[in-house]
Amino acid sequence: MDYQDNSIFIGGKPFMNYVTAVVMQFTTKNAQEVILKARGKFISRAVDVSEVAAKRFLEGSASVKDIKINSEEFKNQEGRQVRVSTIEITLSRKQA
Repeated sequence: MDYQDNSIFIGGKPFMNYVTAVVMQFTTKNAQEVILKARGKFISRAVDVSEVAAKRFLEGSASVKDIKINSEEFKNQEGRQVRVSTIEITLSRKQA
């Protein structure tokens, strides 16, 4: 099964947009897993989104299944090599 449809990339949009997106994946699309992906300064926002979605909105029907951390290297606009941290938080539906 391809989980790419259930990936949410965390960026600069309003915080609640991401929480709503996570909740919608579990409720309307009946997803078993949702993966939050973030880089750099948005990592803390991804953590907050996963906690608020799982604990407040899904009230324990979903939990953090896996967390992957990594770093990517790429050239920035000035042409310098920069390294940025990345995170993938997998939220999973709890079995009833």
